[in-house]
Amino acid sequence: MLNSIVQMGGMMNEVPLILYSTVGCHLCEEAEALLRAQQALSEDLCWEVVDIANDDILFDRYGWLIPVLHKVERGAADVGTEGKELRWPFNAQTLRAFLVTSGP
Repeated sequence: MLNSIVQMGGMMNEVPLILYSTVGCHLCEEAEALLRAQQALSEDLCWEVVDIANDDILFDRYGWLIPVLHKVERGAADVGTEGKELRWPFNAQTLRAFLVTSGP
């Protein structure tokens, strides 16, 4: 089951992460399980789950792509438009590489 963790901060220069998903998406649940496993190794890793079903723009952008992990760049005026994304499928190794290499 997806958690709605609304926390700012996180790993690698405290850049927030957003997991775009929707209720009942088993792939989204797998992605969040990978995040929780990584969080066990890096306590400061935090993310926010955003349900795309509640936003027409996000649904149009991510409808067939979820789960998508978005790392917001510092100073981005419009959260969700500036940053780097990791799209499914990904595993623990690619998640870790994304967290390490997608910094500012």
